[in-house]
Amino acid sequence: MDKRKIKNAMALIGLMGILLYGACGNEKKEIPKQIYIGVACYDQRDTFLGELLENFKRECRTLEKRGYDISLTIMDAANSQRTQDDQVQEMIGNGCDILCVNLADRTDPSQIITAAQEHDIPIIFFNREPVEEDLMQWDQLYYVGAEAKQSGQMQGQLAAAYIKEHPDVDRNHDGKIQYVILEGEMGHQDAIIRTESVAESLKEQGIALEKLSYQIANWNRVQAQNRMIQLIGQYNNRMEVVLANNDAMALGAMDAYEKLGYTETNRPVFFGIDGTKEGLEAVKDGTLAATVYNDKEGQAAAMANLAFSIATEDENNPNPFKNYKYIYRAYQKVTKENVQTFLEKEE
Repeated sequence: MDKRKIKNAMALIGLMGILLYGACGNEKKEIPKQIYIGVACYDQRDTFLGELLENFKRECRTLEKRGYDISLTIMDAANSQRTQDDQVQEMIGNGCDILCVNLADRTDPSQIITAAQEHDIPIIFFNREPVEEDLMQWDQLYYVGAEAKQSGQMQGQLAAAYIKEHPDVDRNHDGKIQYVILEGEMGHQDAIIRTESVAESLKEQGIALEKLSYQIANWNRVQAQNRMIQLIGQYNNRMEVVLANNDAMALGAMDAYEKLGYTETNRPVFFGIDGTKEGLEAVKDGTLAATVYNDKEGQAAAMANLAFSIATEDENNPNPFKNYKYIYRAYQKVTKENVQTFLEKEE
């Protein structure tokens, strides 16, 4: 055999070896199993929702260590239920395995539920709780969130404790607390319940109240600032306490006083709900008297674990259900004394 033939033969043997090694390598390498989760959000400009979603992404990345490739598509409905219905249809058409839905209109999930049922795709509703009758339509519908009444009760308890420790909150010394409420959204369950339960809680703690006004500010900081500027024009220094359904609106109310140049001694006391990063920082520096922590880390973990257990048919879901449908994470009170503990979760 001449040198050229020998060289060609050796090259062929080498190539076969590479191919065989590659084939063996491919047999040993486990191809990640795929889970496609479609996430529909009412409005990603919502500060709390944005923080919740960031935690959800982290939880999904952690679950990938269990041998699954988890793909997420997140769509923003800009507060339009019609847009969200179309977005869900698109994600179903793209082959999603599970839907996580933060409803634009909690009273109108019918098209989403029907479309999911037709394609046998489970839905985990989150943060904005559907009407109970809707959630009971199918055994593959779930909800992850928190019980709104608890947040209102805790906000009332925090406000009552603050008022008792600081009797000068009653600036006109009439024995009553003149207050206003900034409500999240017209007809929204959490907003209604938070508004009702905070007043009930304050009264239970022995605080005499006079409601001056309530304003809808749609969970939004800028809208809350505008509403508060109007209220300042109407009531001036009569407002002693501002109770906001979330931190963003509490911060917006504070912005109004800042914009108008009011000194701290001429401002009411502000209370929020959610424990967003900005809200926690405001509690730390003393501009926000207190807030109620909405456990976004716990909710994100519960969503991710539930989605994973459904997709993999793993019955070892670590989150306890209430009535086989609901996973609730408890609220927690945040004051200047314990706020650092919550800020450390943000790092």
